Amino acid sequence: MQWLPGFSETGEYLNRRVTPENGLETRRERSILAGYEPTLQLYSREILLIMLSSISSSTVVGIDAIIIEVEVHIESGMPYYATVGLPDSAVKESKERVSAAVKNSGFFYPLKRLTINLAPADIRKEGSAFDLPIAVGILAATGQIEDSPKLQDIAMLGELSLDGNLRPVRGILSIATALKKNGFKGILLPDDNAAEAAIVEGLEVYPVDTLADAAQFLNGEMEIEPFTIDLEDFFNAQTFYHVDMFDVKGQDYGKRALEVAASGGHNILMLGPPGSGKTMLAKRIPTILPNLTMEEALETTKVHSVMGLLPKSQALVRTRPFRSPHHTISDAGLIGGGTIPKPGEVSLAHHGVLFLDEFAEFKKSILELLRQPLEDNEVTIARSKITISYPANFLLAAAMNPCPCGYLGDSQHDCRCTPPQIQKYRSRISGPLLDRIDIHVEVPAVKYKELLQDPKGEKSEDIRARVEKARNIQTERFKGIQGVYCNAHMQSKQVRKFCKLNDDSQALLKNAITKLGMSARAYDRILKVSRTIADLDNCGEIKAHHVSEAIQYRSLDRDV
Repeated sequence: MQWLPGFSETGEYLNRRVTPENGLETRRERSILAGYEPTLQLYSREILLIMLSSISSSTVVGIDAIIIEVEVHIESGMPYYATVGLPDSAVKESKERVSAAVKNSGFFYPLKRLTINLAPADIRKEGSAFDLPIAVGILAATGQIEDSPKLQDIAMLGELSLDGNLRPVRGILSIATALKKNGFKGILLPDDNAAEAAIVEGLEVYPVDTLADAAQFLNGEMEIEPFTIDLEDFFNAQTFYHVDMFDVKGQDYGKRALEVAASGGHNILMLGPPGSGKTMLAKRIPTILPNLTMEEALETTKVHSVMGLLPKSQALVRTRPFRSPHHTISDAGLIGGGTIPKPGEVSLAHHGVLFLDEFAEFKKSILELLRQPLEDNEVTIARSKITISYPANFLLAAAMNPCPCGYLGDSQHDCRCTPPQIQKYRSRISGPLLDRIDIHVEVPAVKYKELLQDPKGEKSEDIRARVEKARNIQTERFKGIQGVYCNAHMQSKQVRKFCKLNDDSQALLKNAITKLGMSARAYDRILKVSRTIADLDNCGEIKAHHVSEAIQYRSLDRDV
């Protein structure tokens, strides 16, 4: 607590400090002085009482966090409460939550002029995480919490309920990372957020359940052991998927295409009639992708934490995310944005799979927005006052019918569509977007005989083992090349260097380009996919049968 000089009613400057030596001996007496006007008559009716405290907190901007100072200023006068520093509605409403929580926790709430400043003032603050630091700041300013090094070394976050209990808040992993980077020793936060914050090593995590517990801890009246987790054991715990590639009956050709896509990080488009199993196959792509590394898990967790999508029992995302938005989604929902920018589905699919079912039913303008994240592996959202970048490194899996009626090429049903109708339907997917999808695979309807049989395919873990071997080959190949981690990321320079063909392979590819009516843009895509197929065979040279298989995965480049 800091007592500042004030002015008398006549304008005379008073440089007086109220100290224990001149009458204030206990915290309770200081609180009474702060709350009741008649007490001031013991000293002077002309003294203007000013109290000030500062508590460290943090807020998330994008998926990163910045440090926020919560300054509480209290002075004599008619009851008044103001929050400044670009607060949103949730921050402004903290007035009622904090007032009720302080009173219901057994503390005195000053009926004075209160000003809460969230600095720096030019950054918009949002959310309810400032409830706890504001309440602690009020208690510290009125002397109900002692001034101690803890108030300077520990940052605080948490939403208060009206009875003084603490509720979890979003973005804790990003906040804890920022606090560690800025030299803070610890963080005081709700118990439900403790595991997520403990992921950041070197930061002491103090979980509390109520405002009263927080006050007792800061006053040294209660000891709290820092919360810790064994990060390695926690991360290496067995991951579990609810689906498995073994469940898929038939569709061996589709499964092979998914294995190639997962091995090289290639985007894939599946074409087939309704009910052929396209969605079933897509949902199992994460099960055959390599397991998340620690770095990937932390990046993915940050995005999900900011959006409040982490379950209470889960402090770290340990499986590849799978996002499947509906085709009626808005551009802000898919890419991110809004009045207050938030990550979209492409960022929530970071290091995982973004599945777009009924691909041709999405608005063309929304699909075109995918071109930047597919190219740059990130999304940049610009506003008049701020520009934010979100990570968006995902594998795109799309599914669509081969024609408007859905039965082109189906032996069980007759297609009623004319060639112009088919062409118009497929033209909803623009050439530049299609150019970023390496594999087009046809998924025919499953025959009745195959449906009757028990599943006979491989399990996801067996396919994943081959995928990981192919990825390891690519990691070694692209070591030292910035931004290239798998075959799908290769630029023209790397394609020329690592995708050289022998005479037989060149003759086969030339035949495909000229006789099958494939477009020129398919050339590099075939080379990249051929390189991945060769890696799956652990073969350094791209052979003719590798090219032949890659050509089969370009069905949309053939003449209709």
